[in-house]
Amino acid sequence: MSAVAPAAPSPAPAAGGEGDGPAAREVKLPVMLVLALIVGIVAGFGAVFFKYLIAFITNLAFYGVISFEYEPLQYGPPSVWGPGIILVPVIGGLVVVWLVRNFAPEAKGHGVPEVMFAIYHQSGNVRGVVALVKSFASAISIGTGASVGREGPIIQIGSSFGSTFGRMLNLVRPQKITLLSAGAGAGIAATFNAPLGGVLFASEVLLPEVSARTFLPVVVATATSTYIYRLVMGIESAFVVSLGGLPSQAVNGWELVLAAVLGVVMGVAAWVFVRLLAWSEDVFEESNLNPYVQNVIGMLMVGCAGYAFYLGTGHYHVLSVGYSTIQDIISGGILSVGLLLLLFAGKLFATCLSLGSGASGGVFSPSLFMGATLGGAIGLLGNMVIPESGLSIETFAIIGMGAMVGGATSAAMTAIVMIFEMTRDYQIILPLVIAVAIAIGVRRSLSIADIYTIKLRSRGRAIPTDRTTNMYLVQQASEVMATNFTVLPQDMRVTEALRRIDVAQTRVIITDGVRITGFVRFGTIPYQPDRFANQTLADIGSTDFVIVTARDNLNTVITRMNRRGRSTAIVVGPARGIPRSDDIRGIIAREEVANAVVRNHYG
Repeated sequence: MSAVAPAAPSPAPAAGGEGDGPAAREVKLPVMLVLALIVGIVAGFGAVFFKYLIAFITNLAFYGVISFEYEPLQYGPPSVWGPGIILVPVIGGLVVVWLVRNFAPEAKGHGVPEVMFAIYHQSGNVRGVVALVKSFASAISIGTGASVGREGPIIQIGSSFGSTFGRMLNLVRPQKITLLSAGAGAGIAATFNAPLGGVLFASEVLLPEVSARTFLPVVVATATSTYIYRLVMGIESAFVVSLGGLPSQAVNGWELVLAAVLGVVMGVAAWVFVRLLAWSEDVFEESNLNPYVQNVIGMLMVGCAGYAFYLGTGHYHVLSVGYSTIQDIISGGILSVGLLLLLFAGKLFATCLSLGSGASGGVFSPSLFMGATLGGAIGLLGNMVIPESGLSIETFAIIGMGAMVGGATSAAMTAIVMIFEMTRDYQIILPLVIAVAIAIGVRRSLSIADIYTIKLRSRGRAIPTDRTTNMYLVQQASEVMATNFTVLPQDMRVTEALRRIDVAQTRVIITDGVRITGFVRFGTIPYQPDRFANQTLADIGSTDFVIVTARDNLNTVITRMNRRGRSTAIVVGPARGIPRSDDIRGIIAREEVANAVVRNHYG
């Protein structure tokens, strides 16, 4: 039955919550898909531009040449600056600090916490200037050797455009957040050539609600951005893995056992990464040093670490993104447990120093690096202990990548699917799933907060740990409504009504004899018996309600109340035409909604 509401007073603001303004509008799903398509196009070209910008700055900073040619999976030649390479991250860092401090402070750090903060605490508003500043600040950080990744920046860049686009169109908050998430997912999908991973990242990490109206725009945006990126850059996967044909056995038991061990180790390693990064950021922020001085200290140590690895191995391993080192490991080029563990420790400290001292970049790529090194080391050790097991060091490097990403970010499906898309090696799926699940479980047992939420939690802006427990929304109104009501005529005097009811328990619904005209909550009305003894129920009644049916679910009830700016829903049974007093079944106010939420989480 369609809802029938009484004549309403002035129209309520459109849905979307605080911050939308009275003129905010809600568009249909087909329109949202078109808007998501535009966001995906921009994100795809943005990822291409960002990659070329990094290549340009890298060539200029390390080799003193102007070129856009750069292959991240191959080691570059030694820098022309010799020991002077130590100062390159420092110089780049100073430029980044200047950009961030003067134009967009939220561009500092790894980006995703700022996006999550915007979703949950700023009505989905990310300033448009962030996209521009983040592009240049992160490209300079990565190009000059800071130990950060490129996925955090492109997430913030994509989300900035999606949010700005939504604000330009004056969309309601939920749709603005959807476009923001679509832009973020599209950015990471294009960056890693992983459309499914982009969809899952937006769904697991960003979207407060996963439904057709949010999921479909994200899918459209990520597919579009990946298509644009592939048109320009090609279809190759992020890393090259030699698949080597089908395995000789369906399941290698030793591989699964070692994957479980790897999951435990990676869970602890992810916890160390989360805590050490948070500690590093706090130490620099609380040092009371000038931000430029902070950056010089941090980036000088990063530059020294990179040059030390160059002297020892011939490569700057821990500087910049480090994809060449990852590719070397999964190709079987590094077979020393000691070196792999040293690379893990070096990347861990370089990343924490870079982000703590003010660099702009992501944590996803450093997590891949640390996972590959530690996973490769465990694979090597397992092969030494059980030489007849048939374990592949390269396989465990890949599994380690997924386990470290999953453990650090809490995004299990994103980690699993993105590692598969980035390597296209399906043989590792089963041990990968085991390792990722255990890694997340171990890290969560040590710390609920992950790499994205710990900063927000420490600042008193926590993100809900369980963001998709919305089963209460499918309950029917008849399961939630209060039934302690009495129907009385609107012309009855208040004094008479008070004699008939228990004012502490009973709610009053008033009618004109035919139609429902309002309701009364005696605990909240402006009734003053000493001054207005002749008041009727109509005088003190409220029309702040909507009509819903007993079979409507709570999601429909809340949506209708929000869109019309009402605080109460009167529940009626099946009826034809205008609902009458005999049709009333119950009443739902904010108290009933709150009780449903509490029962859902704690019942």
